[in-house]
Amino acid sequence: MKITSIRSFKTVTTVVTTALITTPSLYAEDDKNVLERYVTAGGWPMILIGLLILALVALCVFNFMNLTKQKFGPDDLKAGLMEHMINCRIRSAIELGASHPSYLGRMMAYALPNVDARKPEDLGRDYVEDAIADYTINENRKSMTLINYISLIAQAAPMLGLFGTVLGMVGAFGTLASGDGSADPSMLAGDISVALLTTLWGLVTAIPSLAAYFFFKNKLNNLVADCHHTAEELLNASIQTVNGDAHLAKIPEGIAV
Repeated sequence: MKITSIRSFKTVTTVVTTALITTPSLYAEDDKNVLERYVTAGGWPMILIGLLILALVALCVFNFMNLTKQKFGPDDLKAGLMEHMINCRIRSAIELGASHPSYLGRMMAYALPNVDARKPEDLGRDYVEDAIADYTINENRKSMTLINYISLIAQAAPMLGLFGTVLGMVGAFGTLASGDGSADPSMLAGDISVALLTTLWGLVTAIPSLAAYFFFKNKLNNLVADCHHTAEELLNASIQTVNGDAHLAKIPEGIAV
């Protein structure tokens, strides 16, 4: 009985040891087969698609870091500007905006010098709004450049995938034509399957790229719209103060009459 138990224990130990030794190599082999079957088998066009994927990730990270409220219209800047504007301290508001690296700060520093104290009814609103529009066009062109690159990836990825597929199909049918017409259908199907890999990865790259493009574009538009709304509130605050204190002949600070 004891001998049988010892033999059983040795058998179990041998099986477990063998499994522990061979399992990692099996997984490595499976991983290698998966990598070869679904990635490297696509040929050199897969290198270009891989570069597009890396570029997409980098652009998404960059836009996530830059399209934030803190970099466009932080609350502390809004409060500081409102305090100056409601007291008609236009020059102080310009200095505050110029010293702040945000979108709203630069926009107000660019637009507020167009305030016209000779028009107390609207403080030259039209000139200020024209300056804001001019600033927005120039700044949005810069911000949209990197977002448009995401759109370019969404368009280029499926084209590269189709190019790789056509290239593979040319090779597959070239092999068929070079034979006697009795090529193995399973081998031909395998060649076509490999050729379609690039189209698969092209679509895998293009679909999230398209979603990311519209996400970041809408986020930029919302942040800019919030800055425009804040600018309108700031200008309205000064106009109300000037007209409300007309009997005091209150003149916006730093603006010549």
